[in-house]
Amino acid sequence: MSNNDPSFLRSVEISFEKAASLLDLPPGLEEKIRVCNSTYTVRFGVRLGNRIETFTGYRSVHSEHMEPVKGGIRYSPHVNQDEVEALASLMTYKCAMVEVPYGGSKGGLCIDPKAYTTEELERITRRFAYELIKRDLINPSQNVPAPDMGTSQREMAWIADQYSRMNTTDINARACVTGKPLNAGGIAGRLEATGRGVQYALQEFFRHPGDVKRARLSGSLRGKKAILQGLGNVGYHAGLFLSTEDEVSIIGLIERDGGIYNEEGLDIEDVFQHIQTTGGVKNYPKAKFIENGYTLLEEECDILIPAAIERVITSENANRIKANLIIEAANGPITAPADDILIEKGIVVIPDMYANAGGVIVSYFEWVKNLSHIRFGRMQRRQEEYRSRLLVEELNDMFQNTTLNVKFSEKFIDHFLQGAGEMELVRSGLDDSMRLGYQAISEIWNSRNDVADLRTAAYLVAIERVAASYASKGL
Repeated sequence: MSNNDPSFLRSVEISFEKAASLLDLPPGLEEKIRVCNSTYTVRFGVRLGNRIETFTGYRSVHSEHMEPVKGGIRYSPHVNQDEVEALASLMTYKCAMVEVPYGGSKGGLCIDPKAYTTEELERITRRFAYELIKRDLINPSQNVPAPDMGTSQREMAWIADQYSRMNTTDINARACVTGKPLNAGGIAGRLEATGRGVQYALQEFFRHPGDVKRARLSGSLRGKKAILQGLGNVGYHAGLFLSTEDEVSIIGLIERDGGIYNEEGLDIEDVFQHIQTTGGVKNYPKAKFIENGYTLLEEECDILIPAAIERVITSENANRIKANLIIEAANGPITAPADDILIEKGIVVIPDMYANAGGVIVSYFEWVKNLSHIRFGRMQRRQEEYRSRLLVEELNDMFQNTTLNVKFSEKFIDHFLQGAGEMELVRSGLDDSMRLGYQAISEIWNSRNDVADLRTAAYLVAIERVAASYASKGL
């Protein structure tokens, strides 16, 4: 990584400023949209056995043009204020980009979760949540966290329970956080949502032949070769769905302990199980191991999918990238100088603020479910099945009274008669959101000569929507 590249936060600001310069915003509004409204830093002690440890956490609110504000909580020893503020600002633009009615927020706790037992992590998480809840930095109507790097459904369930204990009469307590387990008020499809959204984003990109051509590719998504960086929750689900459902060949994988490469393609589930068993990709028997896995970023492929941490493609290695298309499943994997190099090389980048929005989209569905207090599909699923059955039976009766000798296959009948449950409705809503989001940025990318890349197009869409929201408030 080049030490001369700007920070994650500065890279976000550079992208914002590049797009804002193309807009005619009222005086002062550009600055109002850009700046982070507030960041709360908390330091708290937790007794763990016979010792007391002090932890530092953050909750940043970037924009309250819409409320509640939304954004995950990450656990990492590298969490800092700049990173949290950068992620909060991305959340503002991301929500506006896919038309989810939230402002942007983000939280972080400076901790290595692997260094603590489950019981210790629960105690730490509940105390962190307590510090945020008592200041309304976790609240169903004001600030709604979700999982992020280093956190999961488990931590969200602890936070939701802590909120309920502190707000015993709040009927909407479960809506204080999203990404919860199903048995704690979660929603089907949330765990896979970000990875599924990456899949839907690529599917929509390949529905635009002109955009595909600009990436020097042709045909459909099927059969393309991809390299994946990171097999965490996002990378695992994106890689699994792309390889099993779209027949994308994942030829390379980069993990913490190195990389693996197989020109014939990797079995993502098999690799994942190997990692779960051994802790890394080393000694995986069905692929070539590469000690410096990050060199795989520079291998030839159709699609490169950075799905782990920020700042992995910098001015130092951007010139060596050979992929035709990059989709940012992670937040901020490309620095601003690297972005300029990639644009110059003609490499198309599907930006993070759109590509990984699946998580916040399905979090929105979970929040709505918690506020409505009813599972999606519960009221209409059987009625849909009943109406579909009536139609099939009536058509079958009609066909029997003709000489056409037509009969529906059993497979068609099984699919047609199946009413939409929660998972089907969530996936439908996510797919629709990702399609409309890409169509909005593609239209700008293809209609304006002063917009050379999808990232700038995405920022233009987001900034205009945030500006319109502020205008409606009288700003």
